[in-house]
Amino acid sequence: MELEAQGNPAMNKVLLILSCFLLSIGSCGSPLILRLYFIHGGKRVWFSSWLESGGWPIILFPLIITYLNRRAKQGTSTKPFFMRRPLFIASAVIGILTGLVDYLYAYGVARLPVSTSSLIIASQLAFTAAFAFLLVKQKFTSYSINAVVLLTIGAGVLALHTSNDRPSGESSKEYFAGFFMTLGASALYGFVLPLVELTYKKAKQAITYSLVMEIQMVMSLFATLFCTIGMLINKDFQAIPREARAFELGETKYYVVVVWTAIISQCFFMGAVGIIFCASSLLSGIVIAVLLPVTEILAVVFFREKFQAEKGVALALSLWGFVSYFYGEIKDDRKKKQTLVDTQVPQGIPKP
Repeated sequence: MELEAQGNPAMNKVLLILSCFLLSIGSCGSPLILRLYFIHGGKRVWFSSWLESGGWPIILFPLIITYLNRRAKQGTSTKPFFMRRPLFIASAVIGILTGLVDYLYAYGVARLPVSTSSLIIASQLAFTAAFAFLLVKQKFTSYSINAVVLLTIGAGVLALHTSNDRPSGESSKEYFAGFFMTLGASALYGFVLPLVELTYKKAKQAITYSLVMEIQMVMSLFATLFCTIGMLINKDFQAIPREARAFELGETKYYVVVVWTAIISQCFFMGAVGIIFCASSLLSGIVIAVLLPVTEILAVVFFREKFQAEKGVALALSLWGFVSYFYGEIKDDRKKKQTLVDTQVPQGIPKP
């Protein structure tokens, strides 16, 4: 199974649903488990950023399965990887940028409540829309514009309660440093998503889902290497055993949190690049934004963060924007199918 979705509508829908599911797990779970690490005694920002991409070996398992399947059909001459050198270099560069995003985001999560960091990250939709227009000439319909506006307003509504969200014992300087670091992560990731889509378009080879997994593995590998350099400079490797022993939930649970942070974060990245492959970077940004209120509600449940009326309004706006986008996509798909039918009707035969 080569997992070629492009040109196969049924497979494309299956992979799109799978990617949305993975992105939902990662987008909602990643900030929560990272915050859990920090509020219970974790202090290593470089280490937590390393964990965001350090789960890349997980991708080897589906790649090995697809390789063995190809080898059984094609023989021992089957190549284990599809990726060529230009695509490898592009993926490595994007991976380094992703490593920087990881650090900026982890720094923000260490300083801000989940509700605040999540709403700032929601601003990446505006950056994604702008960069998608510039890099991949993303076409906007009235429905997609409506979705971007509604989701951006939803994030703005949430911003109304941020003044009461500063954690006790944290200085204004630390709070605003976390704020601007998170904003930087949002802007840079808003650039990375369309850049991945541009890489797909410019690749001088067929893009299959197997190749998408290879691209994500290389990106995560180089992001991990970037963060590893930071860990070495900051001497995080020596500090991990001490931090584990001092962790408020216990040493065993410390390593459980660490492992699940890596797994859940990899779900986020695989979901994001999968949606780009099946649809567009704009849809990937929209799904991330629409999950913001869900993350807010989970933060209320698990961390007892306040649930103001603004969060309910933001949830409604996000769902409205999400429905608007997909309604527009359904209408556009129907229009394309009708156009295809009309062009296939032989001349001289009246249309039904």
